[in-house]
This record gives sequence, structure tokens and C-alpha cells, in this order.
Amino acid sequence: MNTVIDGKEESVRLALTVLLAGGHLLLEDVPGVGKTLLAKTLARTVDCSVNRIQFTPDLLPSDITGVSIYNQSSQVFEFRPGAIFANIVIGDEINRASAKTQSALLESMAEHQVSVDGTTYNLDEPFMVIATQNPVEMEGTYPLPEAQRDRFMARISLGYPDTAAELAMLESHQSVNPLDAVQAVVSAAQVADMIETVAAIHVAPAVRAYAVALGQATRTSPQLRLGASPRALLQLLRAAKAAAALAGRGFVLPDDIRDLAHPVLAHRLLIERSAASQGVSADSVITELLATVPVPGAAPGATIGRTPIPRATRDSR
Repeated sequence: MNTVIDGKEESVRLALTVLLAGGHLLLEDVPGVGKTLLAKTLARTVDCSVNRIQFTPDLLPSDITGVSIYNQSSQVFEFRPGAIFANIVIGDEINRASAKTQSALLESMAEHQVSVDGTTYNLDEPFMVIATQNPVEMEGTYPLPEAQRDRFMARISLGYPDTAAELAMLESHQSVNPLDAVQAVVSAAQVADMIETVAAIHVAPAVRAYAVALGQATRTSPQLRLGASPRALLQLLRAAKAAAALAGRGFVLPDDIRDLAHPVLAHRLLIERSAASQGVSADSVITELLATVPVPGAAPGATIGRTPIPRATRDSR
């Protein structure tokens, strides 16, 4: 993936983290910074079914979930699956569609199934939605409903590449498309096995308590009118397990929670209007909470760094 996405190693690593955690990924940034390219590159690395949905204002929910069509020869209704029936679904510019169409993804993202005309259809595993969107200040966008934002495990803002990465891009992307050289390195079955392995990563009680403390701190913060949901904490822990696995560890450190707090929690939080008028952002609130919520194993008042789990806790696993 790094051969295609120049200078965005951290974004690539976070995308892999979400994949191994069995979550869904939201790529949010201004046009032209490589959101769709990152989504397509990740999909190319897995030998599985991939569908792309271009979200537009006239897109209908049935275009996503599917529709039952009457077959005159057999005189029965036949279900025609929609674009959601794939292992990896790329939703390009998801906030260009109306809230009604966006809500067609809610059941599939939460339960990996689709209900049409009273019949429930299970989706293939693994199942991942990678959606891109422009900031809501852009023309022709609709803000994602809170319920749908909460279903995305993490949000990535790519940002502009640095000078060296941009020069490399101008040189390598002119004559050939680097995406054409990307080949699948794992199968869908292998990814499913990886997700099961990641789910078995050990999490000490102190680390779980730390994640809960962070979540509760968002709910009591006077600067927020909507804090982290229980689903957000579940997904934070799953992402931390995947980060531990990528680091070659069989256990989660408090730093895994801290490193993922911004991409996993920030897009779910709603700022109080009075705080927003003063320039307060969700990221700044999370930074403040990370500095105040006690970290397991850290001495009171100590500077927070790469904090390990106490030896007694590690050995207990």
C-alpha cells in the first residue's frame, strides 16, 4: 500500500488496524488528497469481492441493499442483491447522498445483514465499508447522522503530503498508475482468520478500566453534548487489539488506547455550541482528557509517555 500512497504510512497502518479489527473506516478530507485511492488500494490487497458505490443525491436505498423483482415466468418475486453484497464496499463521497439513502447502510454495518421485504440476507465475511467524504462545509454535502458516524470504527484525515512525498507522486503517477501493480497478498478467508486471532488478544482489567474511564470522561465533559457510546468503547478496544497485533504483541498496552483515542472517538463527539464558538474541537477535548484521566501504571503527576502495563498485570496473562 505504501508504494501507492506516498508519505502516508500512519494512515495506511490505521487502515490496516481497522481491517484487522473487523471495523469500518471513514476517510474524511478535502477533495484530491487520495481518499478514494487509499480505499481502492486496501481493497486490491485482499483477494475478495469488492463493490464501489458512488453516492449521489439521486441514489436510492434499494440501489445499496437490493430489490425484489417479480419474475413473470416463475410468478415469484426474486431478490436482486444490491452493491452492499461484497466483502469490501467502497462508498465514495458518502455524504453526497441524502440521509434516507445513507441510512440504508445502518443495518449492514452494525449486524452484517440486510433486511428486504421481510427477509434477512446475511453478508459475506469479512465485511468492511470504506467510505470517503468531504468536510460538511463543502458544497452539496449532507452531514452523516450520528447513528451512522458511530458505526465507523475510525476516521482518517489524510491531509496534504509533504514536499518529498508530493515530488515522488508527481514522478511516479504521471506515466503509469501505481494501483495497477498492486496484487492481492491475502485471501478473504485469511483476513477472517486474522480478525479472529486479533479478537483473542489479551486485555488486562486495568486497560479495560482505562478505556471505560476515557469514555465516561467524554460523557461528563461540559464541552460536549454527546460523548462516546458503549459501542465506541467496544470498537476502541478492538482497534487497540489490532494495533497490538501489528506491533507483534499478544497483549494491549495503555498506549494503544491513547494512540487510537483520536481516530476512534473524535468523529463521534458533538461539541456544545458555546464551546464550538470558542474554537473548541473534538480533538482538543480528547487531548485534554488524555492528559487528565489517570493511566494504569503511571505515577501521579508523571509525564505520560510510552507507559507499560505493570509487570504483575502482564505476568497474570
